Amino acid sequence: MVKKVVIIGGGDAAFQLVEFGFTRIEGADKDIKITIIKKEKRGWVSVCGLPFVLQGLYRGIDDVEVKEVQSYIDRGIDVRTETTVESIDIENKSIKIVNGEELRYDYLVIATGGIPTIPPIKGAELGGVYALRNEDDAEKIMDAMSKAKNGVVIGAGIIGLQVAVAFQRAGIKTMVTKTRPVLLRSLLDPDMASIVQQRLEKMGVKFALGRKINAIKGSGVVKSVTIDGEEIPADIVEISTGVKPDVDLARKAGIVTGEKGGIVTDRFMHVNKGGRYINNIYALGDCVEVIDAMTYRPSLSQLASTILVQGKVISDNISGISSSSEPCLSPIITLIEDLQIGSVGVTSERASKYGIKIIVGKASKFTRARFTPGKKPITVKLIFDAYSERLIGGQIISEETVAERINELSLSIRKNELIKELCKRERCYDPSLTMVEDVIVTAAEDALSARH
Repeated sequence: MVKKVVIIGGGDAAFQLVEFGFTRIEGADKDIKITIIKKEKRGWVSVCGLPFVLQGLYRGIDDVEVKEVQSYIDRGIDVRTETTVESIDIENKSIKIVNGEELRYDYLVIATGGIPTIPPIKGAELGGVYALRNEDDAEKIMDAMSKAKNGVVIGAGIIGLQVAVAFQRAGIKTMVTKTRPVLLRSLLDPDMASIVQQRLEKMGVKFALGRKINAIKGSGVVKSVTIDGEEIPADIVEISTGVKPDVDLARKAGIVTGEKGGIVTDRFMHVNKGGRYINNIYALGDCVEVIDAMTYRPSLSQLASTILVQGKVISDNISGISSSSEPCLSPIITLIEDLQIGSVGVTSERASKYGIKIIVGKASKFTRARFTPGKKPITVKLIFDAYSERLIGGQIISEETVAERINELSLSIRKNELIKELCKRERCYDPSLTMVEDVIVTAAEDALSARH
């Protein structure tokens, strides 16, 4: 009997579920009939690639459309674009589309993603004020950038800083502002974040951190942003102050959401209604809460790498293969200007919040032997639990080989590795590729000295 699977949402979560979930299961193309319902007009677009479209690294949004709608239709997958779901009827196993059509399902997957968090700033509704979340936003921002001379980015997370780079590269005088004094606060400690800030300042980006944003001003269209009483010219503003789970549809259906605002699931990714997990309804992606592997508290892990794992769990379970998820470490890698920035586990601030006393080790070296052409500076900060001496966090900044090291630290955290074990780790060596003592080992040695 063919199983009807309806997926609400058409971002990375929906398409990764298909491509890396169902596609790998033998016979799924015959046993499962998939319908994807999405609001946007394109197929699978890499949202992570959109800031780089703005930066001019790609020719346009078409370059980051991983697969077009027609390619799915050719495979027998029903992809309905520019379509909105109005309601979910759990008892009757159906959903209602805004045009009144009713679709029945055997299994429902909620992948509604996230929506930008817009702070209560007067003037945020003006023309020329944007929040980058999908391909439609990117098209509007690109058009506005072609006419803009002065830009302000409100927020200093990954997307905000990547957009600031795009503005600056387009010849737009750019200022980044936020109410807190540190950028990339969820990823980096202040001393590491300062490396990123200095690099962006070198390319011409200005910062107004730890200052109050009073208002966005203009008559119909933005003309300036007032920061602590100072009026900053702006004909384009991008707000990047976070993303919250898009759960309105789920809440209307009585599905439980948690303390972080995301849909609550069990380890099999089933949703909960009235204290009972529902075996034929799943959720994944930016709209769900996860359990943090370091604190064992609810958290949001709005990462494509997290979605990948969740999608495999869901596709397995729908296909009759028992599968479950683990608490999330949420390793992060990103590119801002020419800096690769990686983070995994807790920062010093998060450790302090949860009452974890820490030992810190830090080192700055090169990625390759000192005499090797093309070597790049690299800085590593390691965070250990002071009592057990286990690795619980790591931050790395360089122009190359950061992702590999973050993945290495993720495995070390999972294995509960100690300071002394990292210090004595055997590693490969070739002067054209590595240093004989890697920067991770040197940072661990620094932590070993600090414990005394």
